[in-house]
Amino acid sequence: MHTAHLFEPFTLRSISLRNRIGVSPMCQYSCEEGLVADWHLVHLGSRAVGGAGLVMAEATAVSAEGRISPSDTGIWKDEHVGAWRRVAQFISAQGAVPAIQLAHAGWKASTAAPWLGGKAVDPQNGGWRSIGVGDTAFTDGYPIPRQATSEDIDRICREWRDAAGRAIEAGFQMIEIHAAHGYLLHSFLSPLSNRRVDEYGGSFENRTRLPLRVAKELRDILPTKMPLAVRLSCSDWMEGGWAIEDSVRLSSQLRDLGVDLIDCSSGGASPIAKIPVGPGYQTAFAEAIRRGSRIATAAVGMITSPIQAETILRSGQADLVFLAREMLRDPYWPARAARELGVSTAGMAPVQYGRAW
Repeated sequence: MHTAHLFEPFTLRSISLRNRIGVSPMCQYSCEEGLVADWHLVHLGSRAVGGAGLVMAEATAVSAEGRISPSDTGIWKDEHVGAWRRVAQFISAQGAVPAIQLAHAGWKASTAAPWLGGKAVDPQNGGWRSIGVGDTAFTDGYPIPRQATSEDIDRICREWRDAAGRAIEAGFQMIEIHAAHGYLLHSFLSPLSNRRVDEYGGSFENRTRLPLRVAKELRDILPTKMPLAVRLSCSDWMEGGWAIEDSVRLSSQLRDLGVDLIDCSSGGASPIAKIPVGPGYQTAFAEAIRRGSRIATAAVGMITSPIQAETILRSGQADLVFLAREMLRDPYWPARAARELGVSTAGMAPVQYGRAW
């Protein structure tokens, strides 16, 4: 038995992860008025029981208008705190670090759950007027948003700040800012979506202004010991779009603001982007940012096998691996990975499950 890189502890500020395996935030579209209940307790709790070092709650709306769908999780009001606290406490009790991704959907808001078609939800069925970087729809069938004014942007920044305060109160030990997949912050970053002519559009400095402002707002209120992460779409996979060079530059600025980790995803700004999805297709982004911005990174996307995950870490492409769909298929993937990599599973599963390992 030996210790693989995958099972070495990793420290972010004062938080120590028991291994380098993170459960990626995955929307469940299973709430009413943003309130989490038994589904999320079991869904997230079982991944903590399964041995992951970090369990990240899904994209959680900082405002009601910032939800992707009417069934999204939320943390825009105080009533949400108690429900989330129950989830965070259970995750922590299983030895995992509870984290939450805070999000605003922007022009992709007020859409149906994927299994309901994923297109615009009208007001008669619980929809609302979305707000975006501009006043055009993401694509056919999506809502037509109104363009965010300067006053809207000021309000949205306050909403991010207030949501982070509630996340702290709920017991989460790490926060991630969702600035990827075409949602609000990414739509400001990408030249494909941002056609503004004010101080939030045009140049790199202007397009990054809102994401940097949100990061600063959150870093200012988070305890010094609490890590802050940002999920980026590191490339739009489109000519003339946001590119990895932009992500390296932005990540350096985020590092200087006190961000501790970049969660390296991609795509989402254009419905016609040709993305070469396959095993490890985004790991080069994590490596480029890790080396070019001198900040810790998490690799995500089609990471399924223990050997693949171990290679990503051993070769220095990333500091952590985040698993999504593979964790849906197998909540106990960490224990399986340990066996395949020749690492002792002692203490990995709760005592109630010990006979299985």
